[in-house]
Amino acid sequence: MKEVIVISGKGGTGKTSITAAFASLAQNAVIADCDVDAADLHLILEPDITTENNFSGGKTAVINTDKCIGCGKCANLCRFDAIHLDAKATGGGKKFSIDPISCEGCKVCVEFCPVRAIDFKDALNGKWFISKTRFGPMVHAKLGIAEENSGKLVCLIRQKAKEIAKEQNKDLIIVDGSPGIGCPVIASITGADLVIVVTEPTLSGKHDLDRVVDLTSNFGIKTAVCINKADINPEITEQIVEQAGKRNVKVIGKIAYDESFTKAQILKAAITEYTGGFIAGEIKKIWQEIIYNLG
Repeated sequence: MKEVIVISGKGGTGKTSITAAFASLAQNAVIADCDVDAADLHLILEPDITTENNFSGGKTAVINTDKCIGCGKCANLCRFDAIHLDAKATGGGKKFSIDPISCEGCKVCVEFCPVRAIDFKDALNGKWFISKTRFGPMVHAKLGIAEENSGKLVCLIRQKAKEIAKEQNKDLIIVDGSPGIGCPVIASITGADLVIVVTEPTLSGKHDLDRVVDLTSNFGIKTAVCINKADINPEITEQIVEQAGKRNVKVIGKIAYDESFTKAQILKAAITEYTGGFIAGEIKKIWQEIIYNLG
């Protein structure tokens, strides 16, 4: 079983559109969307959800007002200003409550409450799904607004994708990873067989590509580069090619800017489904390079 991760140094490079195209070309593959902070692969693949599960990436404190004696010790100890007097509390006397958005789950209040009136419960941070798509099974997720532990959710998505691949005798996993170099990216690429970095010929694209290659090199992961919209700035495109060569990173393809990408997205189609023209041909060549590099 091989695992290909598609990432980018910055958002807006066309990473997800290209991942969808790869999914359309792959055979016997499982698809995973690990860009959990801003998942959008489902907009193209239109998954039919078969399994839905809650995701808990941490815990949050909750005050039992029936036990609370209103001493205020928890509020005094809380460094995140998450605990305040509860104006709605009934039963007389001062009562406190915890703002779940402000609570960081540090558990200090739980440990120091003199009457054990604070429970430490699993937080609901989002949901993850197993779905059917026209290109094969897909594992994806929806992280709640401003929720944390995206890296833990990414690890869960990859784990479930591998389990499905094993159960269904799939020999390839295609992962749409996150942009940048943070925790969800690290969780996306660790242990991968091949990382494809989608970049664009802009100064920020060039700079962020260098940071991503630093990251993959640190983990010793085989990496290749795909330059999208390569013709919008040929000078920077050549600089990226030169920069990649110096770092022994192969540029496996250049894709010209084409409005067909946007038109395909509007129709919820991969570019390779929308058109069989030159652009689709270039992506097919890149896919063959990927297969070759996977050995």
